[in-house]
Amino acid sequence: MEKLRVGVLGGTGMVGQRFIQILEHHPWFEVAEIAASGRSAGKTYGEAVEGRWKLDGTVPEAAAKIVVKDVADVKSVAEDVDFVLSAVNMSKDEIRAIEEEYAKTETPVVSNNSAHRWTPDVPMIIPEINPEHTEVIRYQKKRLGTTRGFIAVKPNCSIQSYTPALAAWKEFEPYQVAATTYQAISGAGKTFKDWPEMVGNIIPFISGEEEKSEKEPLRIFGHVDPEKGAIVPAESPLITCQCLRVPVLYGHTAAVFVNFRKKPTKDELIAKLRGYAGVPQELALPSAPEHFIQYLEEDDRPQVTKDVNYENGMGVSIGRLREDTLFDWKFVGLSHNTLRGAAGGAVECAELLKEQGLIQHK
Repeated sequence: MEKLRVGVLGGTGMVGQRFIQILEHHPWFEVAEIAASGRSAGKTYGEAVEGRWKLDGTVPEAAAKIVVKDVADVKSVAEDVDFVLSAVNMSKDEIRAIEEEYAKTETPVVSNNSAHRWTPDVPMIIPEINPEHTEVIRYQKKRLGTTRGFIAVKPNCSIQSYTPALAAWKEFEPYQVAATTYQAISGAGKTFKDWPEMVGNIIPFISGEEEKSEKEPLRIFGHVDPEKGAIVPAESPLITCQCLRVPVLYGHTAAVFVNFRKKPTKDELIAKLRGYAGVPQELALPSAPEHFIQYLEEDDRPQVTKDVNYENGMGVSIGRLREDTLFDWKFVGLSHNTLRGAAGGAVECAELLKEQGLIQHK
């Protein structure tokens, strides 16, 4: 099979680097173009990230030789790729504009950015939970005046450690959720070298994160309204959240409390977690975990050091499920924020879109 050619927008940042790393040996996709700010344009990718490579391992050899283009040179970047993965670092207005500009060149955009997460006809996808939301793309194409160009996004990294559990428990009708997330510094695109003041520290504020954590699951649980040509968010569960930055490199942990309208037993809840699977598992997508959610019996799990790389960082770990005095049940969740939560989740989304026939060779 001839691989689809990918352009990585914002390729020099941490998520962009993770895209490059994931795609090095991808069976379906290959990096054909890398775009970044004007500061990096004209350099080889190896030169552009020299001294700035934030991940374990070295820069992939094939990508290192690619000459970086200016992300603003949309026509030049788009003409030689089948789709783009976006991790650009701009203002939200600038991101909305440039992603639509790429889509209008008939180039599908799969974005890690938050700018289009509330654009009504842009699907925000966790492939295991709401793959049917890609149906809204037909309405988006009408608005954009395109035949194959569109934008799809993945949700915030912080919700991935608890939203899959709520999806697995949907039939028990969770209606109230209180969550506190303990978020790794790589979620801010940082390492401890970049951010030494985080060593031994906790910061009880991450700008914009609590609103995303409370609202985005409702859009995931929503539905496509054909009359509106849009995603209509669900009204339940009501979620309240606090988000803390903690001195961990990778891995977002969540402590979560849930009330259910239908009262499940612990065994029923665990069985739903362990048995939960979606379209990515049915299709055996290359990035999809074989087992999306694992439940850990030990009192001291999940732990970042032991569990963050479960299923190559694409699985979700749940533990400490127990009855609560105020809520029905409480648990702890863990997900890898730059794999499941960011670059890996976007690549899996692109795989889903390919299998649905929405991303093809130009």
